[in-house]
Amino acid sequence: MNKINLATEAAGLEEFWSQRVLASANGNLFKVAKGIGSTTWHRHADQDETFLVLEGSITIQLRTGDVELGAGDLFVIPRGVEHCPLAREEARFLLVGPDVTSTAAGGKPEWSHEGGTPPSS
Repeated sequence: MNKINLATEAAGLEEFWSQRVLASANGNLFKVAKGIGSTTWHRHADQDETFLVLEGSITIQLRTGDVELGAGDLFVIPRGVEHCPLAREEARFLLVGPDVTSTAAGGKPEWSHEGGTPPSS
């Protein structure tokens, strides 16, 4: 049993839209991540995806409309719902779910590998 500081762990991440598993409980993984720019549109057929914003803000783009999240906000995307997270500036957040989703199938953009930066608009 160890105490974990979420802000410190998120600040130490080198890649955008990658997840670092910090703990597990009751079949769920607690993962920190950071994002800038957007992922690709995707869905998770096997799990809900829970976002808890630690720093900054994230727009969860849904086909039915956008959900704006700021520090301290929590939002659950039900399994099977297509979405595309967008961070206009760097944001750090906690994800909760039974598996790691930071893959191309989970929306991770190609540019984000190895600490890349998002393409210019």
